Amino acid sequence: MTELTQPLAATGARAPSTTPESPTAAAHTVSFSELVYAHLDWWRQRQDHGLVAPTSTGYDEALRAFQQRHGQIIGCYWCTQIESGVALTERRRLGGWLQPVYSFHRESDWATHNAPDVAAELHRCDELAVRAKTVLTGVRQRICMQLVMSSAAHLLSLVDTRARHANDGDTDIALERERAAITKTENYYHEAANGQAQMVYFGGMASVTVALAIIAAVWLTYDWASPLAALIAGAVGAVVSVIQRINSGKFSLEYDVGSPYAFFLGGLRPLIGGAFAMAISFAFSGGLLHLPVAAEESTGHRHLVLLVLGFIAGFSERWAQDTLTSILPAAHGGTQKTSPEASPPPAHAGQQ
Repeated sequence: MTELTQPLAATGARAPSTTPESPTAAAHTVSFSELVYAHLDWWRQRQDHGLVAPTSTGYDEALRAFQQRHGQIIGCYWCTQIESGVALTERRRLGGWLQPVYSFHRESDWATHNAPDVAAELHRCDELAVRAKTVLTGVRQRICMQLVMSSAAHLLSLVDTRARHANDGDTDIALERERAAITKTENYYHEAANGQAQMVYFGGMASVTVALAIIAAVWLTYDWASPLAALIAGAVGAVVSVIQRINSGKFSLEYDVGSPYAFFLGGLRPLIGGAFAMAISFAFSGGLLHLPVAAEESTGHRHLVLLVLGFIAGFSERWAQDTLTSILPAAHGGTQKTSPEASPPPAHAGQQ
């Protein structure tokens, strides 16, 4: 037999104990294993003899002490024939102003010591819960943790089904369904974590680009500087390139390393694009490359062309690298090639 409560603290099956909490119970930190044992004793007494005051009081105190430390139990599953169970807690901070802390608790060694296949899937739930709690935030974290809790509860129910000598074929089919459900939850975690990392990455890009734009705007207000103008154009091109890749669903990040690292990488992206654009600008200024405009064009038009080429250099690092290597005779068998800026960038300009 099993019991599924949602949540446990809100169950109306029994009245809360009016016995005052003892100082010893209040000072003792109750682990989830102790809560599982207390619940099993309470459940057996209730099924066999009705509620017994000492057992009910002990369970009340254990539940109160556990929730005081870990937060309200918002989902749980208890095995009623063996000392096993899973629970999901939510601990609010500053009256709900800060993001709540979700924790997944499991005690199932007794139930799964003869079911290694179920134990392996429960271990996947543990790993997924740790990652979701550490990496995800907000509604993504809550959804992922509740999906993990649901899968763990279903897995424990399969152990109870086997204990009742049910049809092994039906149990195996149900286990395969739970494996598929956990895999689906893992896919949700990867997509949610990558999307969250993309937001942090974009924040790093935007911060650095805005800082560069402010500095360049102040400088260019007093005097034109081609390298500085190219720097801003390249930084903007890099930002547009990343936005395009995010919209196409082809931009993946390493999200398990934490938000600060994603922010740092995002800040580097416009700097790299701006560096390539500045290199292109210096190549034009030094005569290594020639602007694809007529000699009689005005200075303003030449500045606009330089900005466009700087944007392209930041948008496509590959095009910038090909352009810079074209000025090296060794890269083309010792022959000087005409400036590649006279032709549009290759079709892979959006690739990095």
